[in-house]
Amino acid sequence: MSNSIIDQAYRRRTVLKTMLASGALPLLSSGVFSSAHAADNRFAGRTLNLLIIQPHVITGKKIAEDFEKLTGVAKVNVTAVPYDQVSVKATLDFQSGAGEFDVIDYFYTYKGQLAEDGVIEDVTDLIEKDKAEIQPDDFIQTIYDQYTLHDGRRYGLPYDGDSHLLFYNKELFDRYGLKPPTTWDEYNENAKVITAAESRNGIYGAPVLGAKIPVIILSTYANRLTGFGGNFLKADGTSALDSAEAVEALKSLLASAPHALPTPLETRFEEGLPAFLSGKAAQIDFWTDLGGYAQDPKGSKIVDKWGVTRIPVGGANKTPRLAFNAGFGFAITSGSKNKDVAWELIKLATSKDYHEQLLTLTGSGIDPDRHSGLNSEKFKAFQPLVQPLLADGALENSLAWPTAVYAPKLENALTDELALALAGTKNAEQAIADAHKAWTTIIEANG
Repeated sequence: MSNSIIDQAYRRRTVLKTMLASGALPLLSSGVFSSAHAADNRFAGRTLNLLIIQPHVITGKKIAEDFEKLTGVAKVNVTAVPYDQVSVKATLDFQSGAGEFDVIDYFYTYKGQLAEDGVIEDVTDLIEKDKAEIQPDDFIQTIYDQYTLHDGRRYGLPYDGDSHLLFYNKELFDRYGLKPPTTWDEYNENAKVITAAESRNGIYGAPVLGAKIPVIILSTYANRLTGFGGNFLKADGTSALDSAEAVEALKSLLASAPHALPTPLETRFEEGLPAFLSGKAAQIDFWTDLGGYAQDPKGSKIVDKWGVTRIPVGGANKTPRLAFNAGFGFAITSGSKNKDVAWELIKLATSKDYHEQLLTLTGSGIDPDRHSGLNSEKFKAFQPLVQPLLADGALENSLAWPTAVYAPKLENALTDELALALAGTKNAEQAIADAHKAWTTIIEANG
């Protein structure tokens, strides 16, 4: 997955961080953490190294400060790297025997590969031992299993429950008598109307995030795939891309391109998010924490001028469904020399009370993964428009990406085909047929 484009752009919501002024983050009171850890300094003099993705650097620093204060750890060093570099860096660290990192912030689709390669620890028994403290039943079950379960064992705890909603600019919609789209056809028609009327003013119907980077273009496609009622895999683990829904989803994506912010193949977070927050784009499918950013006057020009709705549907499907686009957990590295301390840090970072605090902190980039956080009064107050759209089973029924050992190969193969279609080199039918063929070969070779 490493190439020059990814090295430059494979970072989730980094542009949002840089657009917002960030002050000192509040430290937790000791009551949020186990009193036993605050009472004794049994970890004093120990150093812990946390490998985290760049968009989580704010929370990584906060975790370090809180953990040091509450446990007496001498130092928590935070290393932030782009998405694609986390698993690569952790794997090289393990294989070299250096054992530099103790905790990693892993992309859930890589858990199988990391587990099979021996990079991350099986924590099933630790979860059971600390069940009362962790409260695993509080995790949204689909997220808990998709993010941590591999071959019947668990390899981490969920940290960031990522899914998408559709955000729109109410001012632009009202100007042209448009309604929030419930179907992808309506979305495309809205984009067409606004681009035709406003492109001369630098305003477009949508920034379609189509850069040839898995977390970008696959998220955009996944929203349409789930909207049309499709899936990535069948129940038996074989490719589900040989479906009409998979083709129609790509057709819908391609139909958006002529009315999008120029040009989709070059549109990353760095281009799409500023366009929406500055009022230069009318609608965008994006992570749910965008609601917090859109309402923050430090980085948004659309405060009180935006709305949000579920991901649209398409074709014969009438039931809206979200997709787990990205999503991260915390794991202990197998090469860690401080596994006991690493586990305590993971328990803090993923705990019920800490999760609620991160959910209500602008700039954290954290989305719900626990029932308690999703349904808390603080989160409802912080995200009054977003919260109802994630409740009532929406997250439990979301579309997950493949997570088998060979999942990264599947992601790369589909990314290539989607990019070729968006470039006009292939039509939707041919691109999806070729993606299905590639997926079938990969799955059979690794099955």
